[in-house]
Parts: sequence; structure tokens; C-alpha cells
Amino acid sequence: MSERGRSPARLVALLLVVLPLPAAAEPAVTILDLPFSASALRGPGSEVAIAVATSGLLPLARPKPGGTGAAAEGGAIAVVWGEAGGAVLALVDGHVTATLLGREAVEGLAAAETPRGALPGSRRALSGALSAHLAEPVTVRGRLGAGALVIRERKAVPMSAEPKAVPVATATVRPAPDPAFAPRAPRIAAFDGRPAILAVGETEHGSSLMVVEPAESGWSVRARSPAEPGRPLQVAGVADFSGAGRMQVAATGSADGTARLRLWAYEGGALRPLLSAPGYDAAAPGEGGPDLAALLPRDGAVDLAVPVADRSALAIVSLKGAITERARAPLPAPAAFGVATLGAGAAARLLVGLADGRIAVVNPNP
Repeated sequence: MSERGRSPARLVALLLVVLPLPAAAEPAVTILDLPFSASALRGPGSEVAIAVATSGLLPLARPKPGGTGAAAEGGAIAVVWGEAGGAVLALVDGHVTATLLGREAVEGLAAAETPRGALPGSRRALSGALSAHLAEPVTVRGRLGAGALVIRERKAVPMSAEPKAVPVATATVRPAPDPAFAPRAPRIAAFDGRPAILAVGETEHGSSLMVVEPAESGWSVRARSPAEPGRPLQVAGVADFSGAGRMQVAATGSADGTARLRLWAYEGGALRPLLSAPGYDAAAPGEGGPDLAALLPRDGAVDLAVPVADRSALAIVSLKGAITERARAPLPAPAAFGVATLGAGAAARLLVGLADGRIAVVNPNP
């Protein structure tokens, strides 16, 4: 049949096949009004956010004109700063508010992220009495790595009328047979109620995910994934992504030259791959920068907020049974120095540090 002879019904059918279905509303993106260009972002639960919240700085901070300020509301906060200033960010009545701080005050607290002897530019992980940081600089694949993971654990002190020093147990873990740990901040997690530290090992041939756990003989590398070529792997999040009550590890890498998100289970002392999808990258530009991902709890499970491969948009990804992109928020500039979550559920807001120094606020539920 000729093109001219096709029936109207046939043409309508073709249009129904070709035309896309109406898309769900994109997450709303706004830019936070700050009087300085930011270069660092730390989310709730980070060492800097906890230090600011407990330092007494907030009552002395200056709320932006017309805003209630973070100090009035309390709760979880994020902290941003740059060369010309800093601010505490909080979620108040569905809006992100900024309370201005002096840059010197924030940087003084942030200095604790890199303990004495730590790999230059690295950040320690801190959770309760446990901390971990990279140390002993070495060179692998022409870039800086670490020859050791230093773990410190504060021990309980019995109640006493006299003040006593808190004893601290220190362990040094080597990445052997790998020559180094990649310059990725360690993550403290818990699997089946046992503490563990996630790190990334690096060889001349690639990088691998490592699980470090304590045993009777001390802390050691208990499991590692197969080495993958390309940039070092980046842990994007540790959570019960499936909603089944077991912690899982989300990480990004580029084994085949394509940025890829993978989900791992840690069971029986071994890492087991579960899911994989191309197009996502939680690694910041450069070497050793902060991860660009945040957890977004909702619907009885946990979603992951992570940039797409070129960092031009922030994706909201479900890892429950399959890797499914729930939504995508185009960004006005590439994601560059952090992603954080304020709030939970329908009220949650995502913060993204952009390459041009601005902070984007993403409402995943417009």
C-alpha cells in the first residue's frame, strides 16, 4: 500500500506507537540564595554538622534577613562553606533556611576531618566510638594512595567520682595483597549487627571494594570484590535498599569505560553482586573528593540520589529488586562537591553543590 493510501486509522495507530507517554513531573530545582561561593558541603550526621550543632555556634550565628534561621528550629543540619563565608542549612516548614557563619569558624571545625598523620586532603569516617582514616601516602597508577587504614575505637570507662582518660584502641590495617587504598573516604557500616568499614583497594590493574571487620586477631580485610579497571570505585551508600532488613552497598565505577552503578550484598564473609545499571557516577571530579550521593528514605525502603554520568542531573534511583530511576532533576551546573538530604519522606529536600559554587535545592516530590 502507498503512503497516500494509508487509512487514517493506520496513521493514528502509528502515532500512538511513536508519541511518548506523558512523563511524571520532574523534581523542582531552585538555587539557594547565599552571599558567598561555596566549595564544600557536609550533610546531616557528618562530623562537621555534628560539631557545628554541638559547638554553641548556632545561637551566635546570624539568620539571613527574613528567615527564621537554623538555630530556631534545631534538628538535622547541613553545613556549606567557601572562601568568603559559611552557612548552616536546615529544613523549616518545607523550606531550606540558611544561618550565616564565619568561614574561620567552620574551617576550624572542619580541620578535625583530617586527623594528624592522615592522607593529605582525606576525610575520616566517624560513627559513635569508632573512627577510621587513611594514612601513609604511597603512589599507585601515578596518583596518591594510602598504605594503611587507621582505626580507632574509644573504650567504655566505668562510672567514677574521679575524671579518667578515655582509653582508645588503635589498629592499622594494610590492603595487602593490594599495594594501596584508593583515596576514597572510608565508610563505617554494620552488617548483621557487627561493625565494619568499607574501603577501596587499588592496584596497577584497577580497584576493588573491601570490607574490613574485627576478629579475635584484630581488624583485617575480610572480603574484596574483583578488581575493576578505570577510576577507583566510589561507595555511594550503605542501606537496606531492598526493605528486607539487610544492609547492602551501592557503589559506582567504570569497568568498561562507562559509568555504572552496582549493588552488592555482604553475606557469609563475601561480597556478592546483585544489580547493575549504566549511567550513574557518585565520584566527584578530581582525586579524593567527596562522594556525590545521598540516601533518601521512603516507601519502606531507601532510594539513592546520585548524579548521572556527566553530572548534569541528579537521579532518584530505587534499588528494590531492580535499579529503577524514579525521577531526574536537571541541574543548572554540574554536581561537584557534595549531595545531602534534609528531612525525610514527602518533606525531604536534596542539596547539591554545583561546579559554579552555588547550592541547588531539589524537591523530589513537587
